[in-house]
Amino acid sequence: MKNIQVIDGADNCAYDIFAATDSEFGLIFRAGCDIAFIDEVYAEGNKVLLDAALKNVWTRRVVKAEAMGIHGLLFYELDSKKQYYPTRKDEEACNPNGSSLR
Repeated sequence: MKNIQVIDGADNCAYDIFAATDSEFGLIFRAGCDIAFIDEVYAEGNKVLLDAALKNVWTRRVVKAEAMGIHGLLFYELDSKKQYYPTRKDEEACNPNGSSLR
């Protein structure tokens, strides 16, 4: 299982973590990537398979204190964040001018 933290644009977002099987994770995240934006996930994937996978994922909330790492970040309603993750890899996050964030 791989842990996905969901970052939502809602003011009351709790930034929950959910467990996904390897196949579910592969439907959500491009190979080698650990950042995903839900609109891109659906634009590039199979809606029926994604709906089924996410329905299962949402039943597996992980208590943050018990999480053994975060393997991916899934953004909802935060298109403004895309500029910081052009490669969709967290370690390669950058400023809008291309300079490294870290």
